[in-house]
Amino acid sequence: MKSHEIARRWLDFFSKKGHTVVPSASLVTNDPSLLFTVAGMVPFIPYLTAREKPPYSRATSVQKCIRTADIEEVGKTARHGTFFQMAGNFSFGDYFKEDAITFAWELLTSDVEKGGFGLDPERLWVTVYEDGDERDDEARAIWRDKIGIPNERIIGTGKADNYWNTGQAGPGGPCSEIYYDRGPAYGLEGGPAVDETRYIEIWNLVFMQYQLSAVRSKTDFDVAGELPQKNIDTGLGLERLAMILQGVENMYETDQVRPVLDKAAELSGKTYTSAEDPSDPHHADDVKLRVVADHVRSALMLISDGVSPSNEGRGYVLRRLIRRAVRSMRLLGVETAVLPELLPVSRDAMKGTYPEVETDFARISRIAYAEEKAFLRTIASGTERLEEAVKMSQAANKPLSGEDAFTLHDTYGFPIDLTLEMAEEAGLKVDEAGFRSLMQEQRQRAQADARGKKHGHDDVSVFNELLAAGQTVFTGYDELTSESSVRGIISAGSRVPYAGQGTEIFLVLNETPFYAEAGGQAADTGLITGDGFVLEVQDVQRPVKGLSVHKAIVREGEIAEGANVLAAVDAQRRHEAEQAHSGTHIVHAALHQILGPEALQRGSFNKAGYLRFDFSWGEGLSDAAKSEIEEVSNLAIRSNYQVETKIMSLAEAKALGATALFGEAYGDTVRVVEMNGDWSRELCGGTHVASTSRIGSLTLLGEQSVGSGNRRVEAFVGMDAFRHLAAERALVNELSEMLKVPSAQLPDRLAATLAKLKSTEKELERLRREQLAASAAALVSTAVDVDGVRVLIHDAGTGAGADDLRTLALDLRSRLGSGAAVVAVAGVSNSRPVVIVATNEEARAAGVKAGALVKTAAGILGGGGGGKDDVAQGGGSDASKLDAALTAVKAAVANRG
Repeated sequence: MKSHEIARRWLDFFSKKGHTVVPSASLVTNDPSLLFTVAGMVPFIPYLTAREKPPYSRATSVQKCIRTADIEEVGKTARHGTFFQMAGNFSFGDYFKEDAITFAWELLTSDVEKGGFGLDPERLWVTVYEDGDERDDEARAIWRDKIGIPNERIIGTGKADNYWNTGQAGPGGPCSEIYYDRGPAYGLEGGPAVDETRYIEIWNLVFMQYQLSAVRSKTDFDVAGELPQKNIDTGLGLERLAMILQGVENMYETDQVRPVLDKAAELSGKTYTSAEDPSDPHHADDVKLRVVADHVRSALMLISDGVSPSNEGRGYVLRRLIRRAVRSMRLLGVETAVLPELLPVSRDAMKGTYPEVETDFARISRIAYAEEKAFLRTIASGTERLEEAVKMSQAANKPLSGEDAFTLHDTYGFPIDLTLEMAEEAGLKVDEAGFRSLMQEQRQRAQADARGKKHGHDDVSVFNELLAAGQTVFTGYDELTSESSVRGIISAGSRVPYAGQGTEIFLVLNETPFYAEAGGQAADTGLITGDGFVLEVQDVQRPVKGLSVHKAIVREGEIAEGANVLAAVDAQRRHEAEQAHSGTHIVHAALHQILGPEALQRGSFNKAGYLRFDFSWGEGLSDAAKSEIEEVSNLAIRSNYQVETKIMSLAEAKALGATALFGEAYGDTVRVVEMNGDWSRELCGGTHVASTSRIGSLTLLGEQSVGSGNRRVEAFVGMDAFRHLAAERALVNELSEMLKVPSAQLPDRLAATLAKLKSTEKELERLRREQLAASAAALVSTAVDVDGVRVLIHDAGTGAGADDLRTLALDLRSRLGSGAAVVAVAGVSNSRPVVIVATNEEARAAGVKAGALVKTAAGILGGGGGGKDDVAQGGGSDASKLDAALTAVKAAVANRG
């Protein structure tokens, strides 16, 4: 029975039992405590916990789920997978234990011809809650007396396995699990308490009947009493049932997963054997193939639900899944890109249940392929460095240091989980604690730096004290000048009653028109004046939520707490900032129009005349794409779209399709900024122009990478855009005048000039080499005998490169003929001194090694070097000591004994 047929039968059965069929929710849950939908009941939590009134008394669903807590176990067991489907039936104050148990038994054991799954009743075992004196005798009695399961196949288990709670005060209750006996070939007899490989759990029935007053842990909680409304929450693992009904060894061999596994085996030339015993020689490869099959499917489904690879949150989970799949294929011997081969296979396996993976495959594949491409570059750059670190650690018989792991992460983009895996393969441990410590230090430095820039000190207690009087009222949406009063003054980290001329302070007003930096928009500047004082506002921040703090300098007079003030924003600077902020929204909409909706915002910054915008995208933009983005943006500006702001509930905004910044926390009420309706509709608390034409113009400055899978565009807007274009025009005119050609011919003339320059440089290089070669014959006569070794030293001066010096040194060594000989040639290349030492076989036999001599010379030059015994190279920073360095080489030959 195929997976989509299992899902259909489930929904049909419970629909006939009066349940409302609820479509699967997204893998990206609205629950702020969860990254993903981790169980079938997650969408129903508000109803199960009585936070919301359910629109139905009975419901059923087949829910997409992602769990990654046991990601290291994927492929090793029959039951661990990251993506899975949970079939569930739910009752909200309607039926309870007897009906839930009866429904489950009927569906599992009814004949296939009658719409059931046709399982053999003799192979089903169940567990019920029994923990000391606490027993769910009601559930046991129903299973035994109504269903007819023998008492010996009803196993009592404790709180750890058979009691559900939310992890906090609220509803809870006992569970009853249903297990299927796969037979003697899979393990010992005696039920799930003896062997959970042979007896595999397929369905869990949760009887939510108690109010818990305190939950200290999964097994330690207080029961306050019974719930006034008892609920049912059940979950059947669709993949586990498919494994049984399809007669396969594990979930990776079911119809929605096995095709990817087979394709991976084909690409790698491996034979899949279903090995689950670690001692089996095929086990290691089989585990890797199962990891690939599982992770490719999970990546497909996550991207389908709008997740893009990134370095945090959901995006990091997706990135890790893709990288683990690619890494497993490399361990199987495939070093080229594999997702273009594997992802379409997973799409075809899943589209019967989720047709959107086919209709949206162009977007899904573009994101996945770009991530793999980026990761292959990361592997190429980091693997060599990791292998060097591993060899050094093995030689020293020490774990890979936290510093090495941190360097791989910070410099090469090598994720720590990949470092751990590759080190483990080499039989080496990693100082993970040291790595975490360095990461924490880096975060603390960044946070301290940010805090220092924002409000000058770390202690926010004084701000919390001021916030107790209420949040700052922001008036700047409607006016740029507001009357207000001083709530508090902070100087040198402490609250003070007044501040005099020349003092730098942090000022809190009861109302302010000054925009505090947020949402990527820079803070306003301006003046705060009052009776006898003038303050210049340089920055405005929110060190604690709800409180605007003005960084200001008292330019005239003295200001005191309680003083009445007139706060006036610099109107020109605000307007230019609004141009930039509205320009950011336009660029975002243009990116969606040109690249597609997966070009999601990852951050932004805008200030007067300038904007930058970070977005998720796997590769650099072509010149044509950049030109098109700029053109679409300026067409929107010219079209003079009205910029409207609306206040609405978060649910209403989401229903309208308003774009939100990933990872941002929003309240129940949000501000939506629209340009031409849904052409651009975003959640935004910033300030904007009234219509797009007031932006003036927008000029893209460039586009670059800001981390794997993320790009950045920068632009000037308004007068800054005009000045930038005017400056470029002036530069073009100047070049045209210098080269005596019209501007349209500049590219050809510059190309010709550069080609001629390159040719001239090559000719000069050839002449230098010939000059050096010509001098070689004369230089041989300068060699001197040093304790039986002929030593030739020569300073070639400035201009010769390291390759030229090496060629000269080797030529001189060959000209010196037989007998122990050493050549040391030095010069200055790119303003830095270079030394090359070459020794012949007789000199090396006499104990003279080029590497050791180079280190001696380089030490004097203030640098380092190394190489082999026959040829070595070194350098430094002090070219004035070249003569001393060459003399030291001669002395080292003399003192070799």
